[in-house]
Amino acid sequence: MPRIQLRWLAHARSGDKGDTANVGLIALDPAWYPLLVKQVTRARVARHFRGMVKGVDRFELPNLKALNFLLHGALDGGGTISLKTDAQGKVYSTALLRMEIEVPPAIARTVPRPRGG
Repeated sequence: MPRIQLRWLAHARSGDKGDTANVGLIALDPAWYPLLVKQVTRARVARHFRGMVKGVDRFELPNLKALNFLLHGALDGGGTISLKTDAQGKVYSTALLRMEIEVPPAIARTVPRPRGG
């Protein structure tokens, strides 16, 4: 099955909640939401951020065609005390969008993406 980055299937936003980064992943096409639910699991996100987070929770928001992830321990104590460059966790959304997932060939053919992407 073809593999493509989430950036071609979803939009993401992230921010901080204390020491936890909060990442929302929203399907660009409502028809792609079931694929996100199946492929972007708590375990896969935890592996994607291995060494950067202490734990991951996932929440499904079907009415919004979105998933929400809490990345625990991602911010080295939180925005007000962390010495990390991104103490508010803004880049976690971009990092998640770089994760590759398997997609059925029919969907891979319809996803608009530039050559080489």
